Amino acid sequence: MAMAMTHHHNRESSIDKHLDTGKYVRYTAEQVEALERVYAECPKPSSLRRQQLIRECPILSNIEPKQIKVWFQNRRCREKQRKEASRLQTVNRKLTAMNKLLMEENDRLQKQVSQLVCENGYMRQQLHTVNASATDASCDSAVTTPQHSLRNANNPAGLLSIAEETLAEFLSKATGTAVNWVQMPGMKPGPDSVGIFAISQSCSGMAARACGLVSLEPTKIAEILKDRPSWFRDCRKLEVFTMFPAGNGGTIELVYTQMFAPTTLAPARDFWTLRYTTTLENGSLVVCERSLSGSGAGPSVASAAQFVRAEVLPSGYLIRPCEGGGSIIHIVDHLNLEAWSVPEVLRPLYESSRVIAQKMTIPYVKALRYVRQIAQETSGEVVYSLGRQPAVLRTFSQRLSRGFNEAINGFNEDGWSIMNCDGTEDVIIAINSGKSLSNSSNLTTGLSFLGGVLCAKASMLLQNVPPAVLVRFLREHRLEWADFNVDAYSAASLKAGTYAYPGMRPTSFTGSQIIMPLGQTVEHEELLEVIRLEGQSLTQEDAFLSRDIHLLQICSGIDDNAVGACSELVFAPIDEMFPDDAALLPSGFRIIPLESKPDSLATNRTLDLTSSLEVGPATSQAAGDSPSQNARSVLTIAFQFPFDTNLQDNVATMARQYVRSVISSVQRVAMAISPCGSSPTIGPKPSPGSPEALTLAHWICQSYSFHLGEELLKSESLGGDSVLKNLWQHQDAILCCSLKSVPVFIFANQAGLDMLETTLVALQDITLDKIFDELGRKALCFDFTKLMQQGFTHLLAGVCMSTMGRHVSYEQAVAWKVLAADAKTVHCLAFSFINWSFV
Repeated sequence: MAMAMTHHHNRESSIDKHLDTGKYVRYTAEQVEALERVYAECPKPSSLRRQQLIRECPILSNIEPKQIKVWFQNRRCREKQRKEASRLQTVNRKLTAMNKLLMEENDRLQKQVSQLVCENGYMRQQLHTVNASATDASCDSAVTTPQHSLRNANNPAGLLSIAEETLAEFLSKATGTAVNWVQMPGMKPGPDSVGIFAISQSCSGMAARACGLVSLEPTKIAEILKDRPSWFRDCRKLEVFTMFPAGNGGTIELVYTQMFAPTTLAPARDFWTLRYTTTLENGSLVVCERSLSGSGAGPSVASAAQFVRAEVLPSGYLIRPCEGGGSIIHIVDHLNLEAWSVPEVLRPLYESSRVIAQKMTIPYVKALRYVRQIAQETSGEVVYSLGRQPAVLRTFSQRLSRGFNEAINGFNEDGWSIMNCDGTEDVIIAINSGKSLSNSSNLTTGLSFLGGVLCAKASMLLQNVPPAVLVRFLREHRLEWADFNVDAYSAASLKAGTYAYPGMRPTSFTGSQIIMPLGQTVEHEELLEVIRLEGQSLTQEDAFLSRDIHLLQICSGIDDNAVGACSELVFAPIDEMFPDDAALLPSGFRIIPLESKPDSLATNRTLDLTSSLEVGPATSQAAGDSPSQNARSVLTIAFQFPFDTNLQDNVATMARQYVRSVISSVQRVAMAISPCGSSPTIGPKPSPGSPEALTLAHWICQSYSFHLGEELLKSESLGGDSVLKNLWQHQDAILCCSLKSVPVFIFANQAGLDMLETTLVALQDITLDKIFDELGRKALCFDFTKLMQQGFTHLLAGVCMSTMGRHVSYEQAVAWKVLAADAKTVHCLAFSFINWSFV
């Protein structure tokens, strides 16, 4: 086919080369207009409709069909060329803007290097100066950040002064050297990346910074980012209490913000801030923010009773327009989240700049991608299943996420209250008697007649378990952890008048789980899907009734290379033909990775019972040599159940037992998929001076019998390998610690791990004194002499502490020496905590 030689193309005429004669054919303006109309209606070349339109157009009758075909081919080629040229121009603009951004970053780094060189020279000089201490004191006073009192914030003039100072400090962080920024690991800049991310190093609080290119105008970007609850799901509430003009074209706002807590182990945070919006002389738009004062200011104390007041240091975003459209945005988050108020194991979530970058700064840029996704949905680039509108599906995702957050936090303001528990606090039971289950005002779909909603929730520590892998497994293998009858109860309870306690209508799960995708975000970071669980009735009278269960589910953080803050699997039972305002009662899992802590144990760990049960073969490798040795994460589980008033106690009992069963199943799955784990059937490799697992189990039981004159295990369970199994499953918490200057735990059975809320690998980082309070340590020291003299001792009822900071009471404890095979050498000390429970 000959290529068209188009000398010029406009609405007046067109010239193409004839295929046979090689001469140029001129089309009249009327013919070009007619051909354009046909092409616009039928762009596909094989369309029968196109042929019909050509035949019906008289003005095209004197043009050969073959030549018309060539005209359409040339037209399509020209259109592709225009699209490609437009795409290349867009990429070129992105590369130009990104190059400008990288040059600015390079200039900033050069300034930082110069500053560090000057500081280094200054410090060298001070080392040789007699009055170094006085000079240091004067320097400290010179760089001290002025504190803002309530007196300054009580009038507009004072607020404007604070706003201008906040602006200057924010700009020094965003584009200057006020903070020592280092590139965030795993985030590589480029035209297709989210942006350039950096985290602070050696500064007060936690700070993160992002620079990126966004294809939006500055005012639109500011409008989106200010509306934080619409895109940041961790934000529970944002209220602007006061707003007034700043006199320079800007505005000052007093803002109260509440954030959800990510786990059940720590309280939520709130902020009372001043937000300043203004335009700089170079046309850049700035929105900066800082806390005004401490916990005494802001809204009423009652509305913030369940929150810890955190501090926002000068933060915000600088938005600069680019030539040719779009904007360059600089984002800074600088916070003090008051880490003192959370258990030590959770401190990284409240002290790490990297966590802040993952949790807050990156979502800022992703919020702008959210706008891009809406544009793609409108243009038809993103296709969704089951005929659902994109806006409806986004609403479903937001409602699932928010409902799950509300269940985890259980705010009194929302109607939640803690039930009286039976003394075992491993699973928290909360009820909400006035919760609405729908986004609709329709009482029928809203299920307002329900007795209420009950939530069973718990958190636990995981060791060396990749969150993405665990969530993928939970998503794809629901049969491994879920109870079909409980799902059936939840699904049936959401239908009007069909309350039934689990087991009243026996149903079996066929094992078939069908995942039907509904949609996903542009970067495929979150999946929205419908899960169908196929069931069948076990009674003859219901044999022809469908027992299938449908769940609406969101899944995020399942990419191993994702830089998100957590991995989640959240689901809610729905009707098969769920309406847009369907009632949702979300339940699910959230796994938050914790940063690795430095491991001070440098050499061979003692091979113990943990080796054969869960951890796998022992090696002589140092504990710190393995990159995943200290990879910890916190798993939070929350399950919600509707209940009728008459069935509240029954549902509470069922919910508590079910969540405990799920926790046990997840622990088994976690150990199975852990990179450091192995099959329990694989025996340990003995090392010099350390017994194998089965031998240690025998030593523990024989020593108990020798010292106390009674059996630790039933006599029928003392044969062969059953000793190891029965010791592991013993109802009392049994722990062993080494005989060193600082005793370290080397073994715990399942009850012992549950009591300490830890894992087998993490157990070996816990010292004996850490689980007792001051009184407990004194009592232990008092009984220690007796233990070493007679070989055993009984400890009175007391309280110890788990690794999560929760108190554990026990009715009695027994301690005894574990003797080796020669009945003389003391291998370790064993403890048995009887009838323990959380308080």
